[in-house]
Amino acid sequence: MTSVLTTGALTLTACGSRDDNKGSDSSKKTTVVIGVDAPLTGANSATGLGIQYGVQIAVDDANKKNTVPGVTFKVKALDDKAVPATGQQNATALVGTKEVLGVVGPLNSGVATSMQQVFATANLVEISPSNTAPELTQGKDWQTSKKRPYKSYFRTATTDALQGGFAADYAYNTLKKKKVYVVDDKQTYGAGLAKLFTAGFKKTGGKVVGTDHVNTGDKDFSTLVTKIKNSGADLLYYGGQYDESQILTKQLKDAGAKIPLFGGDGMFSDTYIKTAGKSAEGDLSTSVGVPVTTLPAAKEFIATYKAKKYPGDYGTYGGYSYDAATAIIKAVANVVKDGKVPSDARAKIVAEVQKGKFDGIAGPVAFDEYGDTTNKQLTVYQVTKGEWKAVKSGTYDAG
Repeated sequence: MTSVLTTGALTLTACGSRDDNKGSDSSKKTTVVIGVDAPLTGANSATGLGIQYGVQIAVDDANKKNTVPGVTFKVKALDDKAVPATGQQNATALVGTKEVLGVVGPLNSGVATSMQQVFATANLVEISPSNTAPELTQGKDWQTSKKRPYKSYFRTATTDALQGGFAADYAYNTLKKKKVYVVDDKQTYGAGLAKLFTAGFKKTGGKVVGTDHVNTGDKDFSTLVTKIKNSGADLLYYGGQYDESQILTKQLKDAGAKIPLFGGDGMFSDTYIKTAGKSAEGDLSTSVGVPVTTLPAAKEFIATYKAKKYPGDYGTYGGYSYDAATAIIKAVANVVKDGKVPSDARAKIVAEVQKGKFDGIAGPVAFDEYGDTTNKQLTVYQVTKGEWKAVKSGTYDAG
């Protein structure tokens, strides 16, 4: 329902948003819209909102600095509720709004698979700050033959090909865990990450003592908890989002299984700790990049996010969303001159993003031939005294 209403709102607001009068003052500028697609309500919304407002701050900064003379940037954020079909509807709505010259999102890799072709057909650039499934940029046969499916799709997050192995190496060699139970949520991101972790853990010498799956939205994990307890595992690895893992870890600890839960960036959210409470203590997650709070370039961004009292978790993907929006803004600056938008602006912006290179607030921003970020940094976090604390940052050689 929300997506339908939003689409209608987009249609209405699109009319007359560009002023035909010539002039240099802000009231006579051309409006360029940057779309955002993410779960803004319901499941995964804490991280989704972090994406929305990361983009908003980038847009506000561009307007304040008059980064693109003759242009005023605006944000149109659509709620996909972490549902692929809704994401596809949103993509169609954004493509159909001529003022939209770039899109940031989505959060979920599964949603991205339903949106990529829609944007590619319209030559509309899409940059995700959070998608990590390798096939999105390197094709379904990426492990044997990499082939880029869509030239309009980019991401500022590194892939699970690196994240899964990075986590497995840390679990075995640093945590000294030898027996792991692996669970995933059957979604593109979760199942893919769990598979890559499993392969990496076995490669290092570890043993997988059991595997299982859950459904998104599940809240009763009693049967699964019993299986994990009886398996003798000294670690539970979970491929999926925080919505289920925050409940699973609590039920696991309440049942007397005092083993840590280890997950990926979809679990790296303050909401996980708030919901799981003391049961989260000692749990771990990997996430893309290095902690945004440690980056000097991100200080102003964090201060603004807090001052505006924006909802959501800026620490997960906020910085990468800001940088994704900035990549689009810089591309627009090279294509739109004096507020004049050429008829082939979207295609030209895709080309400009591909060759763009700059220092972002979350690290260097540039894209390789597949549209993947060249920034391969990853970090392991552990819940310590009720907060995520970075315990290791680095890269991983998947070869």
